[in-house]
Amino acid sequence: MKNSENLGPCPICGRAMIEGPSVDRHHWVPRKEGGVEAAFLHVVCHRMIHRLFDEKALAADFTDPAALRDHPDIRRFIAWVRRQPADYVDWPKSPRGRRRGSGRGSGRSSSGRRPAR
Repeated sequence: MKNSENLGPCPICGRAMIEGPSVDRHHWVPRKEGGVEAAFLHVVCHRMIHRLFDEKALAADFTDPAALRDHPDIRRFIAWVRRQPADYVDWPKSPRGRRRGSGRGSGRSSSGRRPAR
C-alpha cells in the first residue's frame, strides 16, 4: 500500500478517512443554496446523503454532521458502513421503503451515461 495521508475520522460514520478515491468533499449547505463551508467525508457517505436528501432539505434541515447522523436512515446506514473497510467505495444500500431509481441518478450505468434503449 502506498503512503496515504490519514485525514482523520469521517464526520458522518466516524471511520478513518484515507486520502484517495474513497474521500470526497461535501458542502454542508449546497453551493446552489449559497453554501461555502465544506468538509471531507467518505464517498459512500456522501452518496448516501445525496441519495436521501435533496438540496433544499440539506440547506434547511441538515447543515451539519450531527443533524445528518440523527436521521434514522443515516443511523441505519452508519451501522452498515462501519462494517466496511475505510477505503470502501460503492453505492450504499437503499434504505428500507425507498425504491432504487426513484431519486437522482436513476437509470445510469457506472459510466454515468443513460443506457441505450
